[in-house]
Amino acid sequence: MINVTVENFETEVVAASATVPVLVDFWAPWCGPCKVIGPVLEKVETEYAGRFKLVKIDSDEQQELSQAFGIRSIPTCVLMVGGKPVDGFMGAQSEGQIKAFLDKHVPSADVLEAQSEAEDAQALIAAGDPQAALHKLHEALTINPGNDDARYDYVKLLIEGDMLDDAEAALAPALAEIPRQLRFEALGQFLDAIKFVMADERGTWTPEQFDALIATNKRDFDTRLAKARVLMVSGDWTGSMDELLEIIMRDKAWGNAVPRKTYVAILELLTPPKPKVDPLAIGKTAGGIEIAGKSAAVLDPQAQLVATYRRKLSMALN
Repeated sequence: MINVTVENFETEVVAASATVPVLVDFWAPWCGPCKVIGPVLEKVETEYAGRFKLVKIDSDEQQELSQAFGIRSIPTCVLMVGGKPVDGFMGAQSEGQIKAFLDKHVPSADVLEAQSEAEDAQALIAAGDPQAALHKLHEALTINPGNDDARYDYVKLLIEGDMLDDAEAALAPALAEIPRQLRFEALGQFLDAIKFVMADERGTWTPEQFDALIATNKRDFDTRLAKARVLMVSGDWTGSMDELLEIIMRDKAWGNAVPRKTYVAILELLTPPKPKVDPLAIGKTAGGIEIAGKSAAVLDPQAQLVATYRRKLSMALN
């Protein structure tokens, strides 16, 4: 339990709430109900073992903070997530009521364990140990099958390791969801391309042999799509998109729009992951206290590439 003032509010509450829910207890030394609920809150914080963080604000001494939150009576508890208040309650509550309130917003122990496994997997991927990363991600999904980030990374690693049957099985639950997430649709298109290349008799053809056929018929879309899939599977993403774009510009709806879907899938696979919120990039606003994140002024080269090819697709579809 931490006593919060104006000076440490941004660090202990706003920044901290970017990674773990923070329960802010507004109290005062003269408040009888505050003395009742205080020990209960501390007991619950201990039992929840890091699933949320408890801080206390003396509403008499920290009137600026009390006014910012519009506190009318005490005790009042406000739950902060991502730098913003998401819920709260007033008055002394029983231990059971407090836990019921928290359980609506605080991640379960299983979810936190799964998240920890997934974060360990990312470190293993960065260290060049995909097999150990696969094990960690499998553990994360066993604990929490709803961890979409872990599922995406798991399927992608399975594809990269040529474990296509396992990848297809792990991807199936995500493809069954409605609406289907674009990133999982992208993995599905990638798997389709790999299976096509493996089954197609022309899969061993060189780009020059594809080009010889296309030169005789610019609208030989089957050959263009085959070439694009071969290039995609070989890792020539821009070459693949350029070929797909040739089909899209000539016939947007050809082949149930598979060229467009494949193009969009490549864009999704190439899109760099969103950077995590920097909990120190924070500030105050007139209407309250919230995160004021700073975005990078310059895109990295891969993000610039994706942006360029998004514009090309947009122009082709207009």
